[in-house]
Amino acid sequence: MFWRILIFYVLAIFVIGMLIPYTDPRLLNSNVNQISVSPFTLVFERAGFAFAAGVMNAVILTAVLSAGNSAVYASARMLWALAKDGKAPKVFAKVTSRGVPVNALIVNVLFALASLLLSFLGHQAVYTWMLNASGLTGFIAWLGISVSHYRFRRAYIKQGRDVKDLAYRAKWYPFGPIFAIVLCLVIVIGQDCSAFTDGSIDWKGIAATYIGIPLFLALWFGYKWTKKTKVVPLDACDFRRVES
Repeated sequence: MFWRILIFYVLAIFVIGMLIPYTDPRLLNSNVNQISVSPFTLVFERAGFAFAAGVMNAVILTAVLSAGNSAVYASARMLWALAKDGKAPKVFAKVTSRGVPVNALIVNVLFALASLLLSFLGHQAVYTWMLNASGLTGFIAWLGISVSHYRFRRAYIKQGRDVKDLAYRAKWYPFGPIFAIVLCLVIVIGQDCSAFTDGSIDWKGIAATYIGIPLFLALWFGYKWTKKTKVVPLDACDFRRVES
């Protein structure tokens, strides 16, 4: 994950920044829906590719198919894992003879199909709400991962264990998880700062942008209320799975 983000995201943006000036008129006066004025396309043109736009279309199509395949695989098995642990309806725990969580897979594909149809046929506002509801959860998930990692190491040490016994030890702890927590909070809160700074508050825009937060809170508190769970103290965390 670290190397993928560093090479394909950070390094790619760095290369574009070194080759394409921010004052390029094709960027300033471009339509966001035109691949011919994409920064990546302009880089290919400067490299001498005659069919730069066609190359980028092929790259984008391949990336979309890859991302879609990965998302369907991961989301279906996430839903299956939740159902297996009793945190989602048991119907999603069903698997075929080959181990495919068929019911979870069908639900995810139906949601993906509904999103695609709404982007073409439905009102754009509905599609925007669905997009924001799913997109913001990614940052919320990473926020939860960072908090879990921070509490895991603290609990591990508090119970008298040695971190040297762990198979993997993240470097620069606790800076890493704390930095990730702060960064995720900044990104989540700053999704639509303009809605608060343009003189008048755009409540409709705020609701559409931050719809993922109340959805997450409803699911989280709803689970804790129905299952009567509480936050586990550091000295009571169970490490039997880690040690096995």
